[in-house]
Amino acid sequence: MRDTFVRILTELVPENPSILLLSGDLGFGVLNDFIARFPRHFLNVGVAEQNMSGLAAGMALEGHTVFTYSIGNFPTLRCLEQIRNDICYHRANVKIVSVGGGMSYGPVGMSHHATEDLAILRSIPEMLVLSPGDLWETAEATRYLVTHRGPAYLRLDKSAARPTTREGEVFHCGMIRTVRAGSDVTLAAAGGILGEALAAADILEKQDIDCRVLSVHTVKPLDTSTLFAAARETRGIITIEEHAVDGGMGGAIAETLMEGGVYPGFFYRVGLRNTFSSVVGSQQYLRKTYSIDAPAIAQAVSARLGVSAAAFR
Repeated sequence: MRDTFVRILTELVPENPSILLLSGDLGFGVLNDFIARFPRHFLNVGVAEQNMSGLAAGMALEGHTVFTYSIGNFPTLRCLEQIRNDICYHRANVKIVSVGGGMSYGPVGMSHHATEDLAILRSIPEMLVLSPGDLWETAEATRYLVTHRGPAYLRLDKSAARPTTREGEVFHCGMIRTVRAGSDVTLAAAGGILGEALAAADILEKQDIDCRVLSVHTVKPLDTSTLFAAARETRGIITIEEHAVDGGMGGAIAETLMEGGVYPGFFYRVGLRNTFSSVVGSQQYLRKTYSIDAPAIAQAVSARLGVSAAAFR
């Protein structure tokens, strides 16, 4: 996803000369081509994300389209006050990019993980929150953000789902994509963990369980009509995110359904439950450890449909 974002942003600079990219002293391998071609559009702020966010707000208020770029929770939680007070309060045209969504940087520990960011960023007024699930969504989200005016958060994962786009499909910010049709249960995923949702649907298909899989690439604002339809047309909804369940995408969907008076047959959130991702290992290893991989998702579905969990081991 990171490489796709940088490639698309590089392509867009010539026709959008207002673009500026600010980095928190990282990413030079992937950013080398951008820097070489557009040195006046790049600034390395150093390991100073709070300063980076303040600079971005000022540059945006002078007419630039500014992208801030760092890993894990560094461009979000570390500089939350600047995001809230400088960027969002002033509706500055700043796009915050995290290239370590969830537990992407598993081996370096929880300090480099982003597992509370969706909950916090979606709570701030004026903030648009995007969490693409595959490379096509990443490319289209990047293109959209260049034209979008105002604060936005782009959460990128090291992993990505297999290609899900259909020929001629058009990306719509704020509109959930149905990447797999189904009538028994809805699996709603945000981010690269969409790949685990699709793998879980494959597992469940062998047990004659028909899964509808939704890619919730826009966490804020949410697509209420697609969610209402899923709640009415399938037996229940399972939300899946590489994030704490408290206040995350699953919480946002629950709020939307309850306020809309639309009640699914069952509802369950797959994610981190009141724990830090303190185990060290690869992203895939951590997904298994914290029960958010495909077999765990399949078992969560089976438990609510009354199917033997042994079938998914």
